[in-house]
Amino acid sequence: MQLLGIGPITSATSPPAVGPRGRTRKAIPSSHNHRPFTVFSLMASKVPANTSASSGGFGFLTQRPYYPPSWASHLSPIPSPTFPLGHLPTPIHKWNLPNLPPNTEVWLKRNDLSGMQLSGNKVRKLEFLMADAVAQGADCIVTIGGIQSNHCRATAVASKYLNLDCFLMLRTSTALLDKDPGLTGNLLVERLVGAHVDLVSKEEYAKIGSVALTNLLKERLISEGRRPYVIPVGGSNSLGTWCIVMGYVEATREIEQQLQTAADTRGFDDIVVACGRSASPLLWLIGSDF
Repeated sequence: MQLLGIGPITSATSPPAVGPRGRTRKAIPSSHNHRPFTVFSLMASKVPANTSASSGGFGFLTQRPYYPPSWASHLSPIPSPTFPLGHLPTPIHKWNLPNLPPNTEVWLKRNDLSGMQLSGNKVRKLEFLMADAVAQGADCIVTIGGIQSNHCRATAVASKYLNLDCFLMLRTSTALLDKDPGLTGNLLVERLVGAHVDLVSKEEYAKIGSVALTNLLKERLISEGRRPYVIPVGGSNSLGTWCIVMGYVEATREIEQQLQTAADTRGFDDIVVACGRSASPLLWLIGSDF
């Protein structure tokens, strides 16, 4: 038996305990003039092996139409276009675990190598969502999550890649609303790429809800003459959910193509997915079911 494990990256540290009251305030100013942005520009110059030759031979960050695999072409609607943001395909390698049952092998699909700053599998949906934002003429991205949200970090970096401002609403404890949250974990990356950050307490988040909070920020930006594109928690809007499905369809196509070119032609009997929520294994099931 051969098992394929889908390896997530390690989650950031959870936020501290919640205080008794909730309020929102702008805590972190924009930092567009920071020189560390050069690091991300240099990283963006690397071209993944599976990108098409365009824009002078470089496919990375170049908008292109999306063509699904033949076995998924009947799905509707098919999102188009897409922006190649990740370092894909991610490699598969054997994991030499001790004490495995006889005739059992474990292999890893290294989604964590899609681009550290883009947070593993998050980039697969963002390639579609960011393309939709650009197609709609957005000049900034709004999203929401926990103080150490991997989704928010990935969205901030993807926005920087495409020269879009990013506005994050991050949930934290009331005790920390009046303090600078610092440069730890995902906040370090978000601040390096110049994301604008609003802090909101867990109590207010639960009372008002993520949709209402992002709508308030969206309306404020529109009143300032901006053109925001809102990505809900985890990218789970109607398009986002569909884009997540297509992201996993693409991951399944990756595995299929890698198996076709591998020296070992035995294939895999099972796919094992580690996750914190049910979305990842469900979408792998959908993506691999065609």
